[in-house]
Amino acid sequence: MAPVVPATPAMAPGYDPSPWGDFFTGYEPQQQQKMSEQGMIVRADKLKEDTLKLFKTCNNMATRISLVDTLEHLGIDHHFEQEINEALIKILESEFSNTSLHEVALGFRLLREHGHWVSPDVFNKFKGEDGSFSKDITNDARGLLCLYNAAHLLIHDEPTLEEAKDFARHHLELMSGTICLPLDKQVKRTLHVPLPRTCKRIETLHYITEYSEDEAHNPMLLELAKLDFNLLQHVHLKELKTITEWWNNFSGNIGLSYIRSRIVESYTWAYVVYHEKDFKLPRSIIAKMIVIITTLDDTYDIQATIEECRKLHEAIQRWDEDAVSLLPEYLKNLYLELLRTFKDIEGQVPIDMDYDISYLKKSIQNHVTGYLQEAEWAHKNYNPSFKEQVDLTSLTIGAPTLSVSVVAGMNDAIMKRALEWAASVPNVVTSAGRIVRFMNDIGAFKRRKCKGDAASSVECYIHEHGVSGEVAIARIDALVEDEWKTLNQARFEDRALLPALQRIIGLAYTASFFYDNRNDVYTSSTHLQKIIESFFLKPI
Repeated sequence: MAPVVPATPAMAPGYDPSPWGDFFTGYEPQQQQKMSEQGMIVRADKLKEDTLKLFKTCNNMATRISLVDTLEHLGIDHHFEQEINEALIKILESEFSNTSLHEVALGFRLLREHGHWVSPDVFNKFKGEDGSFSKDITNDARGLLCLYNAAHLLIHDEPTLEEAKDFARHHLELMSGTICLPLDKQVKRTLHVPLPRTCKRIETLHYITEYSEDEAHNPMLLELAKLDFNLLQHVHLKELKTITEWWNNFSGNIGLSYIRSRIVESYTWAYVVYHEKDFKLPRSIIAKMIVIITTLDDTYDIQATIEECRKLHEAIQRWDEDAVSLLPEYLKNLYLELLRTFKDIEGQVPIDMDYDISYLKKSIQNHVTGYLQEAEWAHKNYNPSFKEQVDLTSLTIGAPTLSVSVVAGMNDAIMKRALEWAASVPNVVTSAGRIVRFMNDIGAFKRRKCKGDAASSVECYIHEHGVSGEVAIARIDALVEDEWKTLNQARFEDRALLPALQRIIGLAYTASFFYDNRNDVYTSSTHLQKIIESFFLKPI
C-alpha cells in the first residue's frame, strides 16, 4: 500500500524529500473489517469486560505475571491500568518464592519497569556456590530471554545484573538456530534491542502474529488486541490528516525550501511516545515542536549567517510581533508562524487543563540559545571539548522541549508539579537527551555534514582522544549504557511523577526507533515507509 509520491519542492543538498507529501490529507481507508467502526467499539468493550474477569481468576504469581506480560506485549495494557497495578502489588508481596527463572526474571522486569524496587538478590537462587550463574539454566532459552531483558533494568553499581546480562546473552547466542519458533524470533529481536528499550508498538505488531501461532493463546485477548490496534488506526489517521494540513499551512506561509519536510515522521515520533486514544493533545504538541525544532535547526545549520542567527535568537527571546523588524525578509514569516503556532496550541488546551504554555515558550527560547552557541562555535572555528559538546547538544537535540510537551498528557493531579519538574531539566531529561544525541551522532557519522554544523560527539571524541571512529563509537556506546542506568534509577525516586517519567523514558525509546543500525531514518525518512504503513495504513 505505497503512497503516491507527489512532486516536492527542492530540498537542501543531502536531504531527501519525505515520501508522504499530501498523502494523508486525502487518504480514505478501505473498509476491510467485517464490522463497522461502531460495531468494533461495541465488540471491544465487551472483550474488555471479559478480560477484567481474568484478573479475578488469577490466584498465583505465575498467572498474574503471565497475564500482565501478555497484555503489555499485545498493546492493550492501557485499558487495564488499575487492575495491572493491583496485580503488580500482589506479585511484589509474593517475595519471589518461585523457582522458575522465567517467572522470577519476568516478575522482576515488570515490577522494575513500573517503579517497584526489587533487589537483584532474587537471582541468587540461580547461582552456584562460586557465586556465578549456574550451568543448570544454560539450556533454558525462555528463562534466559527473560533474564536478559530483566537485567537491562539495572541501575549503577549492580554487578549481579551486569553479570546476568552478559551470561544470558552469551548462552542465547550459543543457542542461535536451535530455538523453536516463535521464541527464536523474540530472542533475535531482544539481542538486537532489549525489550525495556524497544518501541512498544513495533513489539506489539510482532507479538500479535506470534501470539496467534501459539496453541495456548487466549482467543479473547488476541481479538481485543487486533480490534484495539485497528480502532487506534482510525484515530491516528484523522490526526495525520489534521497535522498534515497544519504543516501545509505552516510550510506554505514560511516559504523556505531548505527545510526538511518531516511532518509524518514527526507525528510518528509523537506516536512512539503516546499511541493511546486519549492523548491527541500531547501528540499534536510533540509533533509540532519537532517540526519547529527541525525548521530552526535547518535554519541555523544551513541557511542563516552568524548575524542572522543572532538576530533570530534576539527576536525569539523578545517573543512579540514587533521583533519581526529585526529579521531579514526571508525569516520574517518563519518568526510570525512560530508565534502563531504557539497561540494555536494555547487555544487547543482545554480551559480546565492546568497546562501552562509559558513553560513551552521558555524551552524553545532556551533551545535557540543552544543553537546560537553551536553557530558561534562554527563561526569561530572553535573545537569544543567532548564534555562541552555533549553538555550543549544533549539539550539542542530537543529533550527539554519535548519533555515539557509530554507533560500535556498528565492528569491535573500532577500537571503543575510535573511541568515545573520537567522544565527544570532534571537528570532524566538530560539522560534521555544524551541517549538520543549519542545515537543520532553515531547514525549520522558517515553522512555528509551540512554547512555550519558543529562537530558531533563522535568527532569531538576522536579529536580529543586521538582514536579511530570505531573506538570512539564503542566508548560512546558505553556512555549510552550509563545513561540508561540513570533513567532506570529514576523509576524508584518519586512515584507521584512516575507517569511523567515513563513518557520521558519513551523519548529515549525513540532513539532505537529512529537511529537503529547506525542509521538516521528521521533524516533519511524513506527507510521508515514500511513501518509507517504498518502503524497507520495496514489493519490487522
